[in-house]
Amino acid sequence: MAAFPGTRRSTAGNQRTDLRSAASGRGRSVGPGKKTSETILKEVAREAEQLLQIIFRDREATGRLDLDSAETAIRAALLHAGAAVLTPLLQFKPPDADHLTVPCRCGHTARYKEMRSKTFLSVVGPVQVRRPYYHCASCSTGQHPLDCELGIAGLESSPGVRRMEAVVGAEMPFGPAREPMKVLAGLEVPAKAIERTAEAIGTAIAARDKCEIDRAKQLVLPIVTKQNIPKMYVLMDGVQIPVVASEAEGRTGRIEGQRARTRECKLGCVFTQTTVDKEGWPVRDPDSTTYVGAIETAEEFGYRIYTEAWRRGWEWAIIKIVIADGAVWIWNQADLHFPGAVQIVDLYHARQHLAELAALLHPHDAAAKRLWLAPMRELLDEGKIEELVERLRAIAVEQAVTCPNPTNEVLTEAEYFATNASRMNYPDFRARGFFVGSGVIEAGCKAIVGQRIKRSGMFWTLRGANAIIALRCARHNGTFEDYWEEPRAA
Repeated sequence: MAAFPGTRRSTAGNQRTDLRSAASGRGRSVGPGKKTSETILKEVAREAEQLLQIIFRDREATGRLDLDSAETAIRAALLHAGAAVLTPLLQFKPPDADHLTVPCRCGHTARYKEMRSKTFLSVVGPVQVRRPYYHCASCSTGQHPLDCELGIAGLESSPGVRRMEAVVGAEMPFGPAREPMKVLAGLEVPAKAIERTAEAIGTAIAARDKCEIDRAKQLVLPIVTKQNIPKMYVLMDGVQIPVVASEAEGRTGRIEGQRARTRECKLGCVFTQTTVDKEGWPVRDPDSTTYVGAIETAEEFGYRIYTEAWRRGWEWAIIKIVIADGAVWIWNQADLHFPGAVQIVDLYHARQHLAELAALLHPHDAAAKRLWLAPMRELLDEGKIEELVERLRAIAVEQAVTCPNPTNEVLTEAEYFATNASRMNYPDFRARGFFVGSGVIEAGCKAIVGQRIKRSGMFWTLRGANAIIALRCARHNGTFEDYWEEPRAA
């Protein structure tokens, strides 16, 4: 059961569900009979005895035990033994008389033709499956129904191997990801296989999320049982991602006169708060934070974060809070999807606006910059935004006479504070035990996106980036295993 509203922590299932027999009438598993089982056990015992003899002989010759070599050899032997056990389970018999035909996608019937073999990579190494092959005379296509049940249709690796590839591909570049596959799992896997698997699984997870979002657009929302949620927060932000040239074609660059090289990934998070600490500072509930994100329009992302908030129990939250910087698109989506929520501009982002303004007005005098900034920050922290705006506008008037260059920037900042005045009542927010900073979403921009997507030399397609973002969000949110459970439940 989830520790906090809506967070999903699923396990990998149990033996009954995970080892559901793929054998049906159309392909009964030969299975290891008593004689076959005895043969396998004898083979495993023989290999183990030979391996131990080698290890003991080496220790007697050198006077010491090379533990590293012994561990490696034992693991290799166990993997080989595992393949010997798994292979007989994958030897299926021809279909019985009642299962000589199966439906074909073209609408006609495919008929059993012959038994065929296929080698694929499993978590214990390469193994071979032998299963029935059906052919449709109407559309001239063939199929192996058991491949779908085993999860290897059109693939060169088992679900277990693909789970590993997805995990390492989500955490590091695809080339270096080959090393943990070899060192930790004893499997030699090409970088391209890791890339294909990670992006394919990420795309499937993103498609599942899109189905939920599309249902939410039709007001078919997740059913969430009544919960006691004192405070629930929604945070939103954007982070630039380097993309290939074709993905930025025709878009205006962030630097005037230069072509665009990035696209914005919009990231959102939802978390809950129950208490404050002894000093009155808010405390985020452990394991209550979930993330969603994608490179998409503000309107599309609005529905994405709305769906996640609703799934987490937004309707049951006593106090609802949205925290962000001053980006217009964020507050537009907050007004649309979270009406009535308390809106807070990140205090530290607002302070940064004042710091940049101080640097603009006193570019070469550090002491004067500090003297100017201190009273302005005090007004901000005390929520005296009207007075702060008046001072900034007065400074703009003075600058127009003595130094006209910064005037427009000062007026722009004054307008920023005036527009967000109701979102900057920090004394009241703190008195009510609210968070006033967006550190959680900024940390997410680094941990979910930056650490994997923004490494040196990386340039992404939208499909590839969105796939990895979806994969990383699922792993952080504890929903990664849902991908593996859904096919079994189908």
